[in-house]
Amino acid sequence: MQRDDSVYPKHIRDSIAKIQAYTKSLNKASFLKDTLVQDAVIRQIEIIGEATKRLSEEIRAQHAGIPWQDISGMRNKLIHDYFGVDIEKVWLTVRDDIPLLKKEISGILKTL
Repeated sequence: MQRDDSVYPKHIRDSIAKIQAYTKSLNKASFLKDTLVQDAVIRQIEIIGEATKRLSEEIRAQHAGIPWQDISGMRNKLIHDYFGVDIEKVWLTVRDDIPLLKKEISGILKTL
């Protein structure tokens, strides 16, 4: 059975939307105090990382400018080294990387 290449980018898009909804009214200080939001965001980043791992090699190669390995690496860090999670790095990911990834994923979805 052939995999539908649009499934995983859609999962990534949906997780990004959730992260942005969870954090839209928060600044860094608020985020660092709110463990419920932290947990929700971390879960969505894990989903993004897992979906990234399941993308076809073709999609990854066509969009080589996206740091796929870094994204899946963050997922691994969050899942396997949960005591070592730097929540400030998570905030920076939300603030800086998620908007860029959203743009890239939107572009991918337009081509599928």
